[in-house]
Amino acid sequence: MTDQAGKAAATERAGSRLYGLQIETRSRVEFKDITDQIQKLIEKSGVSSGQCHVFVPHTSAAILINENYDPGLRKDIDDFLKKLAPAGDAYQHDDGNCDAHLKAILIGPSKTLLIDGGRLVLGQWQGVHFCEFDGPRRRDVKVKIVAD
Repeated sequence: MTDQAGKAAATERAGSRLYGLQIETRSRVEFKDITDQIQKLIEKSGVSSGQCHVFVPHTSAAILINENYDPGLRKDIDDFLKKLAPAGDAYQHDDGNCDAHLKAILIGPSKTLLIDGGRLVLGQWQGVHFCEFDGPRRRDVKVKIVAD
């Protein structure tokens, strides 16, 4: 996983910064905890109070906020999504990855988090996860940090 935190986008306003992360996945379905990378971007931005918008511009990937302690939960999430959108079903969108699109729709491409005291506001066990449903691939994640 490479981090392009140092490269702020050209659309930078006072109190608002857009950053990018690159995520490398190694399997078809993968859940990567990106909480620390996002926290580093917040620290780099200097924002102590505001919002952090995390967006993945891909139709077969998603952003999830959930427990980041027990890796067994990631397997449970994968198993649950396989029941809802099994690979290989007879889908109208028949290019072999319709299940990945459906899983990404269920989880969603973006999340908005609060920033307080220069830190992400998360519950004790929560983390931010990049969800890959059609890997392995190199993916982009956009992180917009906005000061109050």
